[in-house]
Amino acid sequence: MKFALPKEVKDILNTLKKNKFQAYIVGGSVRDLLLGGKVKDWDFTTSAHPKQILSLFPNGFYDNKFGTVGVPIEISKIKNQRSKIIIEITTFRSEFGYSDHRHPDKIIWGKTLEEDLMRRDFTINAMAYDGEKGKIIDPYKGEEDLKNKIIRAVRDPNKRFEEDALRIIRAVRFATELAFTIDEQTFAAIKKNAGLLGKISGERIRDELTKILQSDYPADGIQLLRNSSLLSVILPQLEKCFGVPQKSPKRHHIYDVGTHLLQSLKYCQSHDPIVRLATLLHDIGKPATFKKSEDGLITFYNHEIISASIVRNIADRFHFSKRDRERMVKLVRFHQFSVDERQTDSAIRRFIRNVGLENVEDILALRTADRLGGGARETSWRLELFKKRLIEVQKQPFTVADLKIDGYDVMKIYGIGPGPMVGKVLEMLFNDVARGKLPNERELLLKRTEEIKSSLPSLPGT
Repeated sequence: MKFALPKEVKDILNTLKKNKFQAYIVGGSVRDLLLGGKVKDWDFTTSAHPKQILSLFPNGFYDNKFGTVGVPIEISKIKNQRSKIIIEITTFRSEFGYSDHRHPDKIIWGKTLEEDLMRRDFTINAMAYDGEKGKIIDPYKGEEDLKNKIIRAVRDPNKRFEEDALRIIRAVRFATELAFTIDEQTFAAIKKNAGLLGKISGERIRDELTKILQSDYPADGIQLLRNSSLLSVILPQLEKCFGVPQKSPKRHHIYDVGTHLLQSLKYCQSHDPIVRLATLLHDIGKPATFKKSEDGLITFYNHEIISASIVRNIADRFHFSKRDRERMVKLVRFHQFSVDERQTDSAIRRFIRNVGLENVEDILALRTADRLGGGARETSWRLELFKKRLIEVQKQPFTVADLKIDGYDVMKIYGIGPGPMVGKVLEMLFNDVARGKLPNERELLLKRTEEIKSSLPSLPGT
């Protein structure tokens, strides 16, 4: 089986083999080749030791104990375009002892490819490709599992997960991304070892969770986390939402809170993982605010405030960036916005300021998913009117910086330098524009500035 490899990839293989070393494309690269998709990362395994690899690729770097040398290359993409990537070349190795359930305590350089493949996580990642012979080396029937769409651990799944607990959630991630099922024995081992995920850093969990959310079927991935007992370890606050009822008089909800959140994620039209995560978690504060009256009415007063607080803690635990954390919190905190047709422009402008102009499209996507996930129609005439008014009010300035004149214009008219008076004049102009008394047009603003100077040449407090 011959694959059309990029010239740069073939050059690496040829360089290693010309120098009497074994060399193969390995792991996810082979999986992607067999699936006929784009290879995301090119990985190689070789009998050469790190120092020998560096002697052949002097621009490479080696700063780890795992025998992996990174080599930066430019790889051809399409016409006259090249992409800079780092390829990884790893020495054959065997691993021993995993006291932290993540990294091997001891590594021994191996002499054969078979030694290297037996330490890998899943059969679909334990294949190698000999580019020279056009041959797949597949001791664990990974190609067969690819055809049958199965995620199966290499050899004993319990040992694989005890070695590296991150593999537990990676199994779910691969199943979600590829729309595969998980082998029965492997699935049983996931449930048995779910608690080991507590040994894994928040960053690693975040990365796998983000990939699940970026897949074509994120809700299926979250459901699989739940079915495999992983959700209670990763997001225990979300697990608590299942079984919390919402159906009651005067309420449109037909699902319990957890099911509603899963359904909302399913219908989320945004592909942004932060928006998808906010959608999944937007009602996570409902269990803490659940109340049921004597006549059966269920309420969750201020659940959006509690939800935002919980989401902030989750974002901190998973070490999301400050920007992503604040986006997520805002989307959750303000998802319960009113779309009453009697709202004033000021109220709508206040909503935009609260959520952030850059997040308006995202919160509308969350709102639509929330409606569909609760059994309501995708939209309503009030929501559509609200969207139109959002567009209209955005034509007006939101801050002094949006005015068509600035402090330099004020200083020129007043004949003064920087100081409090400049800000106060601009604030007066902004208030007139915001109230609709004055168009945001440069000539009219300059004229109004002259009028302010004539009527109030020395502003109070200056």
